[in-house]
Amino acid sequence: MLFGIIVLVSVLTYIIPAGTYERVLVNGRNAVVPNSYRVIESTPIGFLDMFRAIPLGFKAAAEIIFIVLAGGIMFGFMEKSKAIEHAVGALVRKLGLKNKHLVIVIMTFVYGLLGVAVGYENNIAMVPIAAVLSLALGGDLILAAGISVGAMTIGFGLSPINPYTVGTGHKIAELPMFSGALLRSVLCFTALSLMAYYNVRYFKRITLNPDKSLGKGLNINNLELSKPIGDYQLNRVHWMVTAIFVLGLLAVIYGVFNLQWYINELSAVFLIVALGCGLVSRMSATAMSETVLKGVALAAPGAFMVGFATSIKVLMEMGNIGDTISYQLSNLLQGLPLYASAISMSVAQTVINFFIPSGSGQALATLPVMLPLGESLGLTRQVTILAFQIGDGVSNLVNPTLGGLIAMLSMCRVPIDRWIRFIFPVLLIILGIGFLALLLAIAINYK
Repeated sequence: MLFGIIVLVSVLTYIIPAGTYERVLVNGRNAVVPNSYRVIESTPIGFLDMFRAIPLGFKAAAEIIFIVLAGGIMFGFMEKSKAIEHAVGALVRKLGLKNKHLVIVIMTFVYGLLGVAVGYENNIAMVPIAAVLSLALGGDLILAAGISVGAMTIGFGLSPINPYTVGTGHKIAELPMFSGALLRSVLCFTALSLMAYYNVRYFKRITLNPDKSLGKGLNINNLELSKPIGDYQLNRVHWMVTAIFVLGLLAVIYGVFNLQWYINELSAVFLIVALGCGLVSRMSATAMSETVLKGVALAAPGAFMVGFATSIKVLMEMGNIGDTISYQLSNLLQGLPLYASAISMSVAQTVINFFIPSGSGQALATLPVMLPLGESLGLTRQVTILAFQIGDGVSNLVNPTLGGLIAMLSMCRVPIDRWIRFIFPVLLIILGIGFLALLLAIAINYK
């Protein structure tokens, strides 16, 4: 699928004219200058360049690739110590198997809150825990992805305090930071409630008929509980490993909010947690080395896919067609009725998101163009930013060019084609809810 998109983008560079906007530095990052688009000499992608973009994509995605490997190493040490298995087994035993649906709902909101408050790639290492939990409840890896990847993507994409999309947009629009939070909070909570309902509904369906599971045949080695629920107890080592993991998570949260930590710092914390788990588990040097290599081996396919997906972004930059697509889509919005223009703007941002998967990057590339356009159409700046957030955030559920999504799916061993089959109905419903929120925002003159 990803290679097909690579070929398609390469072909489009022969069809779509190359163009560019002028850019200026805003807080150290390049932002588009409105009305500065111009056509430049075409730079179509040749056969060799199409394949050269792949190693360049790996180079561009090096930080995300490594955090996937670091997360795999950390999970490998926690799995080796049996701490995750015993913690999940003890949790399910305490809550009772009769409360499976409640556990799914609670964990969906827990992961959604991580997306809202902590970030996206920052939570990669949390995904395997959902896989163990889902299998312990009698679910599959697709359900695990719904609980973790689906909830975190929705929480992050529609977060009222997302610094990368809402925060960047408010800076560009010169609005109070995270203003209009009430409507965004209601939208985010509604979308997470839908995700929780959908997860429970899917669980009920596969429980009644296992043949309807989309996770059939997926690799669940080292993720299943190895003994009956009633046999799980946390010993001293399990508590120590769990405590180290929780301390690492708290360090990540503190660092992200107070020390401007990002991916490299989080990778370092994951490695420190892995080392600590190995030491308190009294692993030998040989056992620790083998655990590292095993963790890397399990995470490597996902890490490879992250680099592969990033190659698409590299091709867009090499072909200089990203700005042309943004420019042409903005032109299509001219002259539309007020309510239709808001929804069309959100749809346009959805399309652009597949070519500019970075939330802050998309904000800097499109909002300087969309904000004046929105005002000329009669939309408030807050409505334009909401349209951008919905188009960007919701489409991330199925965006194959988003490295973080590919990385998280790989951590729970779910192929993207099966994921799309599972999540696509949710995507359509949440988009519909988002469009209703846009219409309401226009009606109440959302500012």
